[in-house]
Amino acid sequence: MSDALQLILEDNDGTQLETSCSRFAVVWQGKELWVQAVGDQLLIGVDVDEGDTEYVNLLLRPQATNLVSLQLEMEPMIVDEDDHVHGPDCNH
Repeated sequence: MSDALQLILEDNDGTQLETSCSRFAVVWQGKELWVQAVGDQLLIGVDVDEGDTEYVNLLLRPQATNLVSLQLEMEPMIVDEDDHVHGPDCNH
């Protein structure tokens, strides 16, 4: 299964633009809401600000016909010795 997302963006007048990407963000209430495919799951995470002590991810998983499961994950922010902060944009 490919982790590429097929997007259809639509303007107010109904004009559609199709594209694909590995992940995308929507700015909502001043925060970046990142969406990316991870295997058979859709990972939705919010950007983090300096001083945040944890971050949250929402996992959307396909289930039986017409069903999905949602899992909310609260993860602590971990700062490495080199001041690298492990967060939702970190892939390790």
